[in-house]
Amino acid sequence: MPTTRTVPARPVLFTALALALLLTPSSANADPKPVTRERAGDQGLARSPESAARRALTAATTAFTDTGRGYPREQVLTPDPENPADRSIKLGLTPYHAIAPKLNALQRLGDRVSVEVAGRSAGGHRLYLVTVTASETAPQTRAQERMRELIENAPATAAKSREIKAGYKAPVFFNNNIHGNEWEGTDASLKLIERLATAEDGRTKDLLAHSRLYFNITANPDGRIAGTRPNANGFDLNRDFVTASQPETRAMRQIEIDKQPAVMLDLHGYVNGTLIEPTTPPHGENYEYDLFLKNTYANALGMEAAVNGLGYTPAKDGVQPAQIPFRDQEEGWDDWPPIFTPQYAAFHGTVAAHTVEIPLAVNNSAYNSLPVEELRRRSAINVDVAGAALRATLNFVQAKRTSLIADQIEVFRRGAAGAAQVPVSAKTVPGIGPEDVYTTEFPRAYVIPAGTTAAARLVGHLLANDVQVSRATRDFRLGGRSYAKGSYVVDMRQPKRGLANVLLADGRDISDKVSVMYDISGWSLGRLWGATVTPVTSGSLKGVPLRAVEEATAVGRVADHGDLRLRLSDPQEIAALNSLLRQGVPVRRSADGGAIVPGSARERARQAARTYDVVFDRTEETGTTTLHRTRVAAAVTPGELFALREMNFEVTPVSTAVLNAGFDWSAVDVLFVSTGLDRSALTADARTALDAFLAAGHGLVGRGSDGAALGTATGLLAVKAVEGNGDANGVVRVANSGPVMAGAPDHGFVYAPVWFTDLGPGVRVEQSYASGDPLVSGHWRPLADGSGGPSAAAGQASVVSGPQAVLFGTEPLFRDHPKGEFTQVGRALFTMAHASSG
Repeated sequence: MPTTRTVPARPVLFTALALALLLTPSSANADPKPVTRERAGDQGLARSPESAARRALTAATTAFTDTGRGYPREQVLTPDPENPADRSIKLGLTPYHAIAPKLNALQRLGDRVSVEVAGRSAGGHRLYLVTVTASETAPQTRAQERMRELIENAPATAAKSREIKAGYKAPVFFNNNIHGNEWEGTDASLKLIERLATAEDGRTKDLLAHSRLYFNITANPDGRIAGTRPNANGFDLNRDFVTASQPETRAMRQIEIDKQPAVMLDLHGYVNGTLIEPTTPPHGENYEYDLFLKNTYANALGMEAAVNGLGYTPAKDGVQPAQIPFRDQEEGWDDWPPIFTPQYAAFHGTVAAHTVEIPLAVNNSAYNSLPVEELRRRSAINVDVAGAALRATLNFVQAKRTSLIADQIEVFRRGAAGAAQVPVSAKTVPGIGPEDVYTTEFPRAYVIPAGTTAAARLVGHLLANDVQVSRATRDFRLGGRSYAKGSYVVDMRQPKRGLANVLLADGRDISDKVSVMYDISGWSLGRLWGATVTPVTSGSLKGVPLRAVEEATAVGRVADHGDLRLRLSDPQEIAALNSLLRQGVPVRRSADGGAIVPGSARERARQAARTYDVVFDRTEETGTTTLHRTRVAAAVTPGELFALREMNFEVTPVSTAVLNAGFDWSAVDVLFVSTGLDRSALTADARTALDAFLAAGHGLVGRGSDGAALGTATGLLAVKAVEGNGDANGVVRVANSGPVMAGAPDHGFVYAPVWFTDLGPGVRVEQSYASGDPLVSGHWRPLADGSGGPSAAAGQASVVSGPQAVLFGTEPLFRDHPKGEFTQVGRALFTMAHASSG
């Protein structure tokens, strides 16, 4: 990302800060101010094992709804085998294998500490949730849960409840180590838990009598062990909350839903001085931001004082004074997308939520280049700083418990009542400006017609996010339109309306608001997940025959007679087809690009219909070419690799290094390249082998500039790839025109968009960016010279094909998110895998 501009958006004294910057010792070369976010790890080359993907795709989510027991909830954890390769050890920190014995010891200290296993990581490691609170009988625990449910689901009643005001324990959530190579939050939390378990002072006893403290000890054990930012699937978990593709993310989501924290910290590293949110603009338009900012800024000031009060200095320790982006930066560290832990938490009633970036870098190049003594000095300081932030937050909760719970109730009340948002103002935080004001108009409802795999998947995802969904028991009219019986309705007068809207709405083009964004700026599930989603802006739901649902109705079915047709318009249909092909079922392509399955394979089709929730209709069509099992060599990002495996493709990760080491091309049928394979860097033998594979008629699917470069270098497709603004991303309108894109949605997703010009003979335009301004939501500006913007892309080819290649300028598999776009790549792979057979 470009460097953040440093002009402060709000009045603040910088004298001490400027002096600190001048005095920073060169030996402590952590990130200086200003800061921008690290590029997401999932854009690197994918190497993760298939077992991690399968575990993520099949892992169940643990619900924390057991009210039959009180607290503590103790259990003896089986220790993990000692792992001397754990990267925490070099830093003098707690290796993962030492966490279970440590938690066993903490439980033995008294009756305040409970340990539960919240799930398992993609790599198979246990996720530990520790609860610290004063002991509770089972009836007391049931009373706490009843009050929690009242706060969410009957907030107007909860606001008047004397029982809640006097006796509800404020839930506080501390999330640690979501980036695996940002270690120290785990150790700071373990130290704090030990102190809270044994302290006998009146203040601690009062805190635990009126609060429940939840610690996710390490949100990313795979990365903690390996010293990597992402998990075993290569996913940056702090970019996954909208999609929830990974089991670690789903575990955190469930903690947010079931524990309903009023306050949370997400401990990260490394920014010097310690960075404490709230953020710069733009601010998410779906929050109740007046309540969120008031509390988040107040707690940030307390954490800042605590961190600076530790006494570390730039001259002596290399530690800069703490910073608060909301106050100290103009842009570049925003809370616009709900893909980050604190921003996602706000939609579950958290009214003070922070990313905290501790100061001294010990990861990446520092880990490998600095002496062990220096690394351990830095880590010790980082643990101390993280501990100060944790303790300051507990002080804030203890002082503000009543008002924090009241504000959480108000968040839910506004949603349930359909009340207007309250714009932030100087009454919220002194010095606030118009650049901080973001609100939206919520529709009255969303309607999702039923009967498709995509609709069932989207509704299931909404329910998993604790969004309330109903279903019509007969035909109805709403907002001047007619809808069929069985249609799903999302009533936007519900406690978590903000979350419903942030997932389903188109979003907004914010290109004119700031020059740079922290990460993605558009993500609409309503546009990108393949289902039809209709916002209803007017009308009343009174009289509409609705019944609340707890799960989406399955749509999978198989015709009882005749041959069967499987449409290939959904990734689950691609997965079902690949499953049948692996079983040796003879399948032929239909004229419209679908698949024809013989009636003799009906039982296997029924199993696939149950497993993937897809429809096999009866057909009289005999089909055209035979489809074969498709094996893919892929030089792609982790998100793309995961999406390919989600569609049941047999994938072998490759790269320049893998090909140079010698690769058996006979084991694959098609090549997919988006990153990490440079033909010019191949050895002569590797280049010859690649060219021979393609010369034999096997095809290439490419994405982005790297994929296009290989397509042109091998002579497969005569096009010029034009790179747009590399910081651009969002939801775009597209027009489909070719057979590979037949039936594809009219919206796509871009991240560093590419388009194709100077099309040579035999090149077909499969898809184009829409005319006018193709950007629906997100951030896409022209470059300084006026090039690379959406107007330059308008009408240009976004996907092109030839006899042996399909090239994408969009991002149809980005971070496993745009589900409705996946089949574009699936159909391209099938087409190119069978290129040699015509």
